[in-house]
Amino acid sequence: MCLCAHLNVKCFKTVSPPNNLTVSKLTSISFPHMSNKNPSGEAGETRPSTLLQGRVLSHSLDMAQKVVEDHLAVHTLIRAYQIRGHHVAQLDPLGILEADLDSFVPSDLITTIDKLGFYGLDESDLDRSFQLPSTTFIGGQDTTLPLREIIRRLETSYCGHIGVEFMFINNVDQCQWIRQKFESPGIMQFTNAEKRTLLARLIRSTRFEDFLARKWSSEKRFGLEGCEVLIPALKTIIDKSSAAGIDSVIMGMPHRGRLNVLANVIRKDLDQIFCQFDPKLEAADEGSGDVKYHLGMYHERINRETDKDITLSLMANPSHLEAVDPVVQGKAKAEQFYRGDTQGKKVMSILMHGDAAFAGQGVVYETFHLSELPSYTTHGTIHVVVNNQIGFTTDPRVARSSPYPTDVARVVNAPIFHVNADDPEAVMYVCRVAAEWRSTFNKDVVIDLVSYRRFGHNEMDEPMFTQPLMYKQIRRQEHVLKKYSDKLIAEGVVTLQEFEEEVAKYDKICEEAYTSSKDEKISHIRHWLDSPWPDFFTAEGEPRSMSCLPTGLGEDVLQHIGQTASSVPLQDFKIHPGVSRILRGRADLVKNRQMDWALGEYMAFGSLLKDGIHVRLSGQDVERGTFSHRHHVLHDQEVDKRVCVPMNHLWENQAPYTVCNSSLSEYGVLGFELGFAMSNPNALILWEAQFGDFHNTAQCIIDQFISSGQAKWVRNNGIVLLLPHGMEGMGPEHSSARPERFLQMSKDDPDHFPEFSGDFEVQQLYDCNWIVVNCSTPANYCHVLRRQILLPFRKPLIIFTPKSLLRHPDARSSFDDLAKGTKFKRLIPDEGHASQSPGQVKRVIFCTGKVYYELAKGRKQKNLERNVAIIRLEQISPFPFDLVREEADKYANAELVWCQEEHKNMGYYDYVRPRFLTVVANKKPIWYVGRDPAAAPATGNKSTHLNELKRFMDTAFNLSAFQERDL
Repeated sequence: MCLCAHLNVKCFKTVSPPNNLTVSKLTSISFPHMSNKNPSGEAGETRPSTLLQGRVLSHSLDMAQKVVEDHLAVHTLIRAYQIRGHHVAQLDPLGILEADLDSFVPSDLITTIDKLGFYGLDESDLDRSFQLPSTTFIGGQDTTLPLREIIRRLETSYCGHIGVEFMFINNVDQCQWIRQKFESPGIMQFTNAEKRTLLARLIRSTRFEDFLARKWSSEKRFGLEGCEVLIPALKTIIDKSSAAGIDSVIMGMPHRGRLNVLANVIRKDLDQIFCQFDPKLEAADEGSGDVKYHLGMYHERINRETDKDITLSLMANPSHLEAVDPVVQGKAKAEQFYRGDTQGKKVMSILMHGDAAFAGQGVVYETFHLSELPSYTTHGTIHVVVNNQIGFTTDPRVARSSPYPTDVARVVNAPIFHVNADDPEAVMYVCRVAAEWRSTFNKDVVIDLVSYRRFGHNEMDEPMFTQPLMYKQIRRQEHVLKKYSDKLIAEGVVTLQEFEEEVAKYDKICEEAYTSSKDEKISHIRHWLDSPWPDFFTAEGEPRSMSCLPTGLGEDVLQHIGQTASSVPLQDFKIHPGVSRILRGRADLVKNRQMDWALGEYMAFGSLLKDGIHVRLSGQDVERGTFSHRHHVLHDQEVDKRVCVPMNHLWENQAPYTVCNSSLSEYGVLGFELGFAMSNPNALILWEAQFGDFHNTAQCIIDQFISSGQAKWVRNNGIVLLLPHGMEGMGPEHSSARPERFLQMSKDDPDHFPEFSGDFEVQQLYDCNWIVVNCSTPANYCHVLRRQILLPFRKPLIIFTPKSLLRHPDARSSFDDLAKGTKFKRLIPDEGHASQSPGQVKRVIFCTGKVYYELAKGRKQKNLERNVAIIRLEQISPFPFDLVREEADKYANAELVWCQEEHKNMGYYDYVRPRFLTVVANKKPIWYVGRDPAAAPATGNKSTHLNELKRFMDTAFNLSAFQERDL
């Protein structure tokens, strides 16, 4: 390929040398007096005239070649600035650090006259005019410019207070769009009215922090000092987006600057913020609450710049920086989905980040990789990095390996706009362009606000310990408000008096709010709710009832769902023979009024869809199911990408069913689904781990949001976690969903025996922080999924799902178990011979999940069906005290055993033991049968696995095993 074509410039064969002589014309000019023929007209020896002609021709060709090379050089120079100009941009307000951690100056940028030699040019070429390529807009209406002016304009565009990274984007139209926004002469213009608005917003941002510092000098507040421009930046993004049609913005951010964003962007009442600083403020008894700089907010108001309604939501989040990123994306996606906003023209997300966390946290990468996936895209997010050029005390040079903190965004071809935060107009322009980019291309974009942190990590910290030079400069640094107000006063945009009046006006607002805040005596966390469900709860945020409807279904519904689940609703759709076999098996089950696990799930989802409940199932390989049991998406074997989702062909006016394979991510995807579940209480949102063991890489979402979210933020959430669990001899990473972790975080009291009043089951569920179940039958699995929606409130539901039981011939349910009037069984009692003669029973084995089927088989083999009762605990937390007491009283003479397949220090034993002892008032022991304590969740050796199983099964049915044991 010709180099010229590669550089997207005109080939030298068509570039005009001086006097408009083309190279082809030069070679065809005749010189009669220099003929190279002899008088006879025949070719002969070369005469002197022929030599002269050759020299002239050669000189002319050399000149033409030089002109072509010079034009190519200038085109290459322009491209160099577009690619690398940001490396020499003046981005650090302090003037002491390079934003890219490197003082290296690219050799192809003309920073000194001698650099022209890199392109074969010299000082004499500076006043020569050159043709501009089609890949630049620096000329405006001009197609040629002198080299001196070309370099000046390139420096203005790419080496001032804005540094633009975009040339890695492989879309020519997008690159051209960005070039036009930053290269067009005079494009960064603001009206006087826009400048006054910017100044007013900067006053509010700055004076808010000053006010907090004056009133609560010894309190942590994680102020915005050093990057006060964030507030006008966000407001510019929102204004521009609102003008483009956006009416809902969902935001996530860390703690720094949160109070200022709440006050001046979301417009939280200032007295509600100020009262949080009062040490005498008592908490309402709604939960633990959280520190003020973790709280969220939801507010509907008029956007003053566009005069349009806008809803702003700032998500509550913990100190686990960046954990909120996927949660925000999930909530934004849900709002888009329920509003039919298929292109993100009404709902958008904005994420704010710190520089150290943005570069260091893996969830940032996971979230970026969701941005273009069909079932996860929010059609473009605007990322704003508050780049303090420091972590807590950690210098960027030891905090990241990439030149910029924003380099992670390059993986999805997001343009990155670096900007000096002490130039408010440059910041506003970049924000304007970012908002336009998002509305034009519906792709992510990153704004890197290169700023500084005026104080320590929190206001009590001494930063001079670790960054003495930086903080000496910061102490000398003039505030951005002073710089910008002086500039506007000098320009005559505002007068000094007008400026001082605007400052006094906002100070007065703060003082009045401070006075009013002293009237607040109790902190109500529900005033800080980021995802209200006004139609679901009462006005006070309470459930509309405290009872649950029956979860059973009519025979016609079961038959209809069963028939659809075992058929292909589309015509001429060729499915795989293996799938055909599975569907025939389902049809046989339906014919016999039976269901396996996959059919039980179908019944739950299908019946909810009938009632208008949206169902979304997400996770790795969920469409087929890790264990090839689900097959909710059928693939045509002869037509590429032709698929059928039978669940969406159940009823005429059903709700949609979304089933989507996720990226190979747990942290990001679980966070996303959690956010999705926040948006709408009338939807069943499920995340399935490929194996339950893998949820540990999403532990942050589980610990900080799912387990404690309601206590901290009064935020109900009905997300369902499906965690395949069971000791099948598959090794330490494919056996245990670590039930002990979920149970240890359950808040019910093991030593308190509750009062059984009212609807005890529902009241207990209302009081808990989440529900943990391990169902042993398909019918019970169906019931618990339906109960999740029919409850008058929402709690997270953790379900340990089976592997081998998916196809176990005994793990089947009759349609009768799902008939009308039936409901979820928190405990399944023994229904065999033992239950008919409870006085003869010597041992009652309590268990949960898969081990029941092994125990039932072992009991039958040993002919102990009259002597041993086996009771299944289906709901482990909250603990079914009432039902366990019934069983304990029924078998009053029998010894009690807890049997589990997990190791003793794992599984359920440590959770259930104190609760069993509470049930029996500590009058008899609860013996343990199962694997011995271990460090790993399971052995990797099949033989060892089977020996362990045999050993504890023998103990389970050895009726004298515990006779000589001390309590």
